[in-house]
Amino acid sequence: MSSKYDMNKTALVLIGYQNDYFAPEGALVGALEDADWRVKMLDNTVKLIESLSTTDALIISTPIVFTQSYEELVEPTGILKTIVDVGAFKDGEKGAETISELSDFGERILEIPGKRGLNAFSNTDLDETLRGRDITNVVIAGVVTSICIDSTGRAAHERGYRVSVLKDCTAGRTDFEQDFYCDKVFPLYAQVIDSGELSRSE
Repeated sequence: MSSKYDMNKTALVLIGYQNDYFAPEGALVGALEDADWRVKMLDNTVKLIESLSTTDALIISTPIVFTQSYEELVEPTGILKTIVDVGAFKDGEKGAETISELSDFGERILEIPGKRGLNAFSNTDLDETLRGRDITNVVIAGVVTSICIDSTGRAAHERGYRVSVLKDCTAGRTDFEQDFYCDKVFPLYAQVIDSGELSRSE
């Protein structure tokens, strides 16, 4: 894929930018071990959104939110069990809310509800929204690299989108995980880029 992105056909998909991951008191803030990188990737993301806000790019947020009782999760395992165990992402609670750094952009960021698992396409209108805008390029930012970012990226690829993952706007649980996925896994189905490559596109 060309390093230039047609903004009319490009969507930036934001995953996991919620208080439980980013606020000091967030239930899962410790899941991202490199606190300095968490701050840096968030700063990179905000700068990217600012640069795209005056373009035709579609900017989408896909928060994960569960009912208070987690009734939609049947025998959760792995990260989903951890979410239940620590009480994260409960509807109506501060931890599930989008962080202020993103909510400050208001309606410029389209929020698509319904995400209940790892893949932002599952149980949401994400695919319909993208196709309704004739989007061909899906660019992904957020957390966690090995989980929701990878799952959503693969799902986008399988649906025929050209996928890019923003190396400087994603965060893994560890530095090793972040580097491994960006260097070895994502290139199997996506282009790995820095936010500057997208913001410089016309």
